[in-house]
Amino acid sequence: MMSLTVLLAVAVLVLASGALRARPPVSPADAAPAAPPSPPLRATEIQVSAPDVSPAAVTPSQAASPAVASQASPAPAEPAPTSGSAYVIKHILPIEGPLHLGDHYWDERGAPATGTIMITVDLAAQTLSVFRDGFEIGTSAILYGGDDKPTPLGVFPITQKDADHVSNLYDAKMPYMLRLTNDGISIHGTSVAEGFMTHGCIGVPTPFAKQLFAAVKLGDRVIVTRGKMVDVGAAISAG
Repeated sequence: MMSLTVLLAVAVLVLASGALRARPPVSPADAAPAAPPSPPLRATEIQVSAPDVSPAAVTPSQAASPAVASQASPAPAEPAPTSGSAYVIKHILPIEGPLHLGDHYWDERGAPATGTIMITVDLAAQTLSVFRDGFEIGTSAILYGGDDKPTPLGVFPITQKDADHVSNLYDAKMPYMLRLTNDGISIHGTSVAEGFMTHGCIGVPTPFAKQLFAAVKLGDRVIVTRGKMVDVGAAISAG
């Protein structure tokens, strides 16, 4: 009877191990193998405090706890008085739940047809958001640089656009490239999947990169931070 029990236990373990999902093969441009990142949050460099959101919805793990963006904004917030180069966040897309690697959304409905474009990147939440006149029109999970080639923090104007760019450092395709620095840091399309990081660039899914490329112009600013939070209706300084 004991040997039969052991055999049944082994069979259960074998069946359980067979239910595990293997990591899909990925070969993103400008990407190198790394430890699998935690699932990104639904958040941006301009994050929105959400005290009524449950902890499970706010953070993917106990190690990092950036605030999650508000999941629903029925009406744009009244902007606070600002001056100079301050940029007011008026509305974010009502996306429920955290973003996962590969997720991206684009929705310009309800946003002004014209206005200043601002791109925010939060490395802690692994997300990029695009705002027009303070209204979020797109958001995506991202890849970013590893410890040996970190993605720099700061405010960067877009200095070059190249839809068919090929890296002269890595001989890799970087479709819909938006250059941020003279030493090659850019936003570009790639396969955004677990187990990869870039050599410092910000990688977004290629379909999203195409939409972003069409929406921005040279001189539009990209703000890269690690977990900075600002409420809807508040202003940030963009240089």
